[in-house]
Amino acid sequence: MDRRAMLRATVVGAGALALPFTAWSAAYGAPAQNAAGPYGGLQAADANGIQLPAGFTSSIVARSRRTVPGTSYTWHDAPDGGAVFPNGSGWIYVSNSEVAAGAGGGASRLVFNSAGAVVGASRILSGTDSNCAGGKTPWNTWLSCEEVSLGRVFETYPLGGTAVARPAMGRFKHEAAAADPVRRVVYLTEDETDGKFYRFVPATWGDLSAGTLQVFRAGTATSGTFTWATVPDPDGSPTPTRQQVSGAKTFNGGEGCHYADDTVWFTTKGDNRVWQVNLAAGTYELAYDDNLVSPGTAPLTGVDNITGSTAGDLYVAEDGGNMEICMITPDDKISVFLRITGQSGSEITGPAFTPAGDRLYFSSQRGTTGSSSGGITYCVTGPFRR
Repeated sequence: MDRRAMLRATVVGAGALALPFTAWSAAYGAPAQNAAGPYGGLQAADANGIQLPAGFTSSIVARSRRTVPGTSYTWHDAPDGGAVFPNGSGWIYVSNSEVAAGAGGGASRLVFNSAGAVVGASRILSGTDSNCAGGKTPWNTWLSCEEVSLGRVFETYPLGGTAVARPAMGRFKHEAAAADPVRRVVYLTEDETDGKFYRFVPATWGDLSAGTLQVFRAGTATSGTFTWATVPDPDGSPTPTRQQVSGAKTFNGGEGCHYADDTVWFTTKGDNRVWQVNLAAGTYELAYDDNLVSPGTAPLTGVDNITGSTAGDLYVAEDGGNMEICMITPDDKISVFLRITGQSGSEITGPAFTPAGDRLYFSSQRGTTGSSSGGITYCVTGPFRR
């Protein structure tokens, strides 16, 4: 039995024992399979080299080491994780810079008016190291995460304010974060081959300066029940946080993280998986595994950043692969939403929707050059399901 057949048998067997799901997560009941996309097939590449479904258009809003049009600000290298924040008159797109502290690591913002035109740009975090992904909080701050050993989480203020480190959230090779306003916690992924999945429980919701770091405990299967255990030493020195709790479940290269309606999804690049945690039921399972797609070729490889639309569709970006953003719909179907051509030395980063759900921002971290200085940040508009 090959790995694909073995995994299918394991997941099907485990699924028979899974607890019943409710509400949002009821729709996501099995690893996603190939299907035609809700927007139809991809058209020929446009002037920006992007293939999109009919009715969608792309534009470039910023390029690394170039002045952002309409401003005097030079856009940062290697744009990575991102999010959108309403500001009363339009919105702000925040983007991390995944380079070393001395090379400009940190985060920047683009300010848009209500028509979607750039009206400002500026730095919101400087002097930090390899800021990869992160997450948005319900109080409209951006958690910018360092993807280095003993990396930190920095809380930044896109709407105004001074960034501050949040060491209570743990010192490890951080990747992404997702806030859960129901349980009043923040979920955190770790980009290690033996990485763990964490949650931070603030002492006071809305204040991340103090609290408890916990780690996800479960068996070795791809589905089942789970519990949380407190990490004794969030500083991670001398013993890394991922090695402090017996029974903590290992995930191969944690990447993007997204929360909605009592469910948190996160991705693992080492095995091309999307994991789904049903927080109300206390169960977890696979939402996608490239070895479980049958029949046909798995569309999503190099699994990386993830976000969700107002319609409940998941959008998962590729680091490599075919340079695609793929969609996973609530009925467990996966399809390609867009493809960037001519940029095989790059990765897609920072997908994020505007509050209205009619614009999707994202970046090609290294663009056509394959270098961190060649990053390109895009906007796609069109008839998104809302």
